Amino acid sequence: MTQQNKAFEFNFVDLLQFIYRWKKHLIIICGIAAVASAIFSSPLFIKPKYKAEAIFYPTTINSISNAMFTDLNKREMDLLAFGEEEEAENALQILQSSELKSRIVRNFNLMKHYRIDPKGSQPMTKLAKKLDANIDFKRTRYLSVKVTVLDEDKDMAARIANGITELYDTIKTEIQKQVANEAFKIIEGQYKAKEAEVWEFRVKLKELADQGITNYEEQSRAVSEEIFKLKSKGGSPSGLTELEAQQTKLAKFGSDFTYYNETLILELENLSLARKRYEKAKVDIEQTMTHKFIVNSATPAEKKSYPIRWLIVLGTVTATFVLMMIVMLFTENWKKISGKEDAVAEA
Repeated sequence: MTQQNKAFEFNFVDLLQFIYRWKKHLIIICGIAAVASAIFSSPLFIKPKYKAEAIFYPTTINSISNAMFTDLNKREMDLLAFGEEEEAENALQILQSSELKSRIVRNFNLMKHYRIDPKGSQPMTKLAKKLDANIDFKRTRYLSVKVTVLDEDKDMAARIANGITELYDTIKTEIQKQVANEAFKIIEGQYKAKEAEVWEFRVKLKELADQGITNYEEQSRAVSEEIFKLKSKGGSPSGLTELEAQQTKLAKFGSDFTYYNETLILELENLSLARKRYEKAKVDIEQTMTHKFIVNSATPAEKKSYPIRWLIVLGTVTATFVLMMIVMLFTENWKKISGKEDAVAEA
């Protein structure tokens, strides 16, 4: 046996002997610590709390119109796709926002529920600490979002957890509606302006139609052919004069007709695009879709989650045992040192 093993065996035997010598003290004190920790961790001193959890996946859809009315060959978003890392991070930002927290407090009257006096000292600070201690949001490794709520009332814990998921949906919709409404006003203004512009060109063409010009190219070709026939066949001068007058009129208004007609064709295409943007923007402000896939709705817990009494008792007994070992070891060594000093003094 090596010197190190001998030293270890010697120290271990000494430790057992030490514990045996003080066994009554250790048993009594550790027993008292166990009983005391069991009593002080009971519902009489620590109110038990129940845990409720709700888990959801945020969706990848931000615009309903882009998801539903885009060309299928170009569509990049899937209405049924689960969110990814970016969506989970965005969801956490909304869940941790002051707007959501204030609505939780208001909807569930948490100031009263947590027994906080609104006229007392620092009520909002106390409320914030309670919220931080009892409500937690985390992203899971599967990129879902878990809402955890602790409360002395198990039914209240479940209601708050489910209420938070509903508030997430509501607040995200409101945020998007704010942007969608501003965008809709801009797109609506562009659409109305383009519609008015197209109507103006239609009015101009109607005025030319009243002058007898409905299709400049066809009419000009037809008049030119008739003039050529009359001249070649020696037709009546009056008929030729009338045709020449028509040709002069066509030449006078022909450029205007061509400009208005070609511009109208282009503007009708632009109006069609503007109408599509307008209809898509209108869908975004009038229609709503959920922003989450619920994986697990919160239900009332069957047993408390806090405090864990056996862990408190075990920790207290272990700490007491170690502390008493240190105190007793110090006491024994102090007695030995004092005894040696007394013996030296007597000698």
